[in-house]
Amino acid sequence: MLVGPVFTRELATAPRSWRLYLSRAIYTGALFGLVCTAWLILFGSQPIRTLGDLSRFGAAVFALLAPVQLAMAIGFSALLTAAAVAQEKDRRTLDLLLMTRMTNSELVLGKMLASMLTVLVLIFSAVPLFMLLALLGGVSHPQILRVIGVTLAAAAAAGSLGSTIALWREKTFQTLAMTALALMLWLLAGEGIAALATDEPLALGVDASHWAIAVSPLRAIFAAAAPRTEFTPMFGGAPWLGASSDVFTIAAAGMAAALNVLAILLVRVWNPTREARPQTADETHSEIAESAAPRDVHAAPGRTKEVWDNPILWREICTWAYGKKVVVVRIAYLAIFAACAWAVYGILKTDPVNAAGGALPDASRPLVPLLVLGLVLVNALAVTSITNERDSGALDLLLVTDLTPKEIIFGKLWGVLFNAKEMIVLPALLCVVCWWYERISTENLLFMLGSLAVLNAFVAMLGVHSGMTYPNSRSAVGVSIGTLLFLLLGVAVCMRMMVAFQANFENQLLSFAAFMLGGGAGLFFALGRRNPSPAIWWASMLAPFATFYVISTFLQLSYGAAALVTILMYGFATATLLIPAIFEFDVATGRTTARDV
Repeated sequence: MLVGPVFTRELATAPRSWRLYLSRAIYTGALFGLVCTAWLILFGSQPIRTLGDLSRFGAAVFALLAPVQLAMAIGFSALLTAAAVAQEKDRRTLDLLLMTRMTNSELVLGKMLASMLTVLVLIFSAVPLFMLLALLGGVSHPQILRVIGVTLAAAAAAGSLGSTIALWREKTFQTLAMTALALMLWLLAGEGIAALATDEPLALGVDASHWAIAVSPLRAIFAAAAPRTEFTPMFGGAPWLGASSDVFTIAAAGMAAALNVLAILLVRVWNPTREARPQTADETHSEIAESAAPRDVHAAPGRTKEVWDNPILWREICTWAYGKKVVVVRIAYLAIFAACAWAVYGILKTDPVNAAGGALPDASRPLVPLLVLGLVLVNALAVTSITNERDSGALDLLLVTDLTPKEIIFGKLWGVLFNAKEMIVLPALLCVVCWWYERISTENLLFMLGSLAVLNAFVAMLGVHSGMTYPNSRSAVGVSIGTLLFLLLGVAVCMRMMVAFQANFENQLLSFAAFMLGGGAGLFFALGRRNPSPAIWWASMLAPFATFYVISTFLQLSYGAAALVTILMYGFATATLLIPAIFEFDVATGRTTARDV
């Protein structure tokens, strides 16, 4: 028995599935494909004559792969644990686990480690590839061990965070949104500390740059991947704290332990939820007395509300469809928005005005985390709007009504966009502020607003499509948010490779061809495997190539072409997911109506 029967069962049954071996092979092959792509770019731009050139290439590729693996580990650890626990609560199977003889630690730790098993396997499967990079030179074995340590500690902290929030909150969207917001606050905390860089140390004789590395996982992974040319002890010269990344590893492991201890102590206080708890004797007697009181049978039991012609849209807008605690999510997002807005304002007041059409202004950099977080929250809201209905059994009731597919789909979409209005409007407002201070031209502002509108529509439709296609809530959430993270991570990796290996962008198409073909096949496998269509196939295969063109033209400061291709490509992808959702609604959901009899 390893950490209880939940983890033992997962450890015994996971090797029986071919998906474990396929995911491990695809992940390692994707990392090796990045190495080959970087080699083709470097070989096509400059000759490799000496061992020094080869060692510099090995160091550059290692510094590229380490952040990619960290982003995968943090994102999917938090996502999988949060979705797994939320699914147990939605289906009320967590209440059955609480009635067994399992202790709190076996339940909490077992469920968390079982959800993270796939991520842990992928992390360890990449170790041989990192060891092979050491043969090229420029990378030492202590660097690899530090990178693996930072990755494992960050993954454990993220998984513990997702598990704790999922055990605490009642709604799936609240769980996913709070997990994403907490991860973003974690990253912004490190950047905020780094912004306080001064000549004087902050605390314990350590300057702000080292404290930022000790707090931020992104800065820690870059510090761990960098060659350690000299020994710089921290915190009183303790030899086991010789690097800032070592401090982060210990701090992240402590954070994971603290979160798990909190979950173990309060798991039976938080669960079962208030709705599922049995009524007390006083509440039962009061209900009996109220039912025995005389009343007018023709009078409504309370204040009535007028329902719109589309009841789906009415419920999404006029009721607390996602729980009243969604206000906490909005407050947390507003706090992150305030931090990003303050950073933008500080840059606008200190930096000189950039010429219109010049390089990307520094004022737009704080917008990036806000835009990414907004897209993730809109997607999470869309997919949980369908999965919650399915898990609670309400979707079966909707399918036997006379509601048309257009009313259901458009009701969900407009409801998602309305509930996520802060995530859509506030980033656009910061873009307008940059335009007001003449950091962005009017033409580029229109390009940005149009691209943001199309991307928000795409991620919302992606969530609805995944929720309809996959009957398992965990699979639907994983495919929806995983596809979005795959696209965002692919864009970040592609841009970093293009900037790191300075070469002609047009000549890099052949180098990225295999990577883009594999990405297109993965998109079609995720989106069109269950309900294939030629339109989804074309959208999946064209999206990576269109994204590559957008990145290359964007880095060449051709913003109009990048915005036009973005609008056309992801507008087409939205239509390919929307049209089958409406006209093949019965096939996607298994609906059988009276008209089919």
